[in-house]
Amino acid sequence: MSSSYVFIALAGLLCLLVLAVILFGVRRSQLRRALGTFDASICLPPGGWQMGVCRYTDTHLEWLRLISLSPRPPHRFLRSSLEIGSWRQPTEAERARIQPGAIVVNLEYEGREVLVAMSYEVYTGLSSWLEAGPVIGIGTWR
Repeated sequence: MSSSYVFIALAGLLCLLVLAVILFGVRRSQLRRALGTFDASICLPPGGWQMGVCRYTDTHLEWLRLISLSPRPPHRFLRSSLEIGSWRQPTEAERARIQPGAIVVNLEYEGREVLVAMSYEVYTGLSSWLEAGPVIGIGTWR
């Protein structure tokens, strides 16, 4: 009798694990298909690199964790407060923590440094998106 309870509990746990894997895959697939999304790792010094996906909105650049079921982005950057800086090739230590073929872009957001790893093609799109930002005041961009 007690072995059947153990079997039922283990079967239930296995079903929950399979469901979680399926949900991660569906979320990742939906993020990849949405317009304005791209693979990007983020580093908010002094923290380490985290892999994820960025997406553009009209007013924000949002970063979402790669392994998460949450639809809410843990980091949102207001477009008008985001400034793009230089880019560089990753160091050997960084290469193991970011996607292959990525460059490291230095952004500044409200006085804080934000490092984002992305492909060079995505970098050109990001810089265009920032430069084409909405008008804030009369006669001024950004």
